Amino acid sequence: MSKIRILRIQFDAHIEVYELSAFRGAIIAKAGKEHIIFHNHLNDREYLYGYPVIQYKRIGKNPAIVCIDYGVDEIHHLFNNQQLNIVIGERPVDLVVKNLQMQQYNLQIWEKSFEYRMYNWLALNQENYEKYQQTKDELMRLDMLENILKANIISFAKGIKWDVNKPISLRIDEVKSKIIPYKQQKLLGFDIRFRTNAFLPDFVGLGKGVSLGYGTVSQIKSNR
Repeated sequence: MSKIRILRIQFDAHIEVYELSAFRGAIIAKAGKEHIIFHNHLNDREYLYGYPVIQYKRIGKNPAIVCIDYGVDEIHHLFNNQQLNIVIGERPVDLVVKNLQMQQYNLQIWEKSFEYRMYNWLALNQENYEKYQQTKDELMRLDMLENILKANIISFAKGIKWDVNKPISLRIDEVKSKIIPYKQQKLLGFDIRFRTNAFLPDFVGLGKGVSLGYGTVSQIKSNR
């Protein structure tokens, strides 16, 4: 079992999906490019590989920042500014905190399963995209996606130093594919519903592009 802190900051402003990259850039500039955790670039050519612990999201229609684990300790570089006035594209935006929520979770593998939704999941790299396209059997495609999702969960766990010492069971119950714009590209992405015995906090990201809000997870709460 591993404990993790997650801070979710939702701002009282309006943002379109295509503006998330500009929002991220504006926050990086405001916090200071010297604080690498906000952008994960060591320099113009070198990248800090690892799970991004500061992630930029759109919650409802509001811009938001999700700080994970030690990312919580770094967000003060942003709030050291007396005014959070930024420019998104050419549009000036004053960021006023609408909702701030700090939670601590116990991460572990359970005997029971939890049900989740995940939107805009960029599951496929170039190699497994070609394999996925060549696979015509839907059950085989589903099996492939389930194995990728397990690997994504393990990558997330490694990134936050959660030692997963039990087998992860996982089943995708529903999958919808679609074309998603990503960094001047159009990639095959997925909206899915899945079950797993791994507990995942709301708003963490899995897969590619998590720092820009892709692959965001939310738990489906039972009414029982």
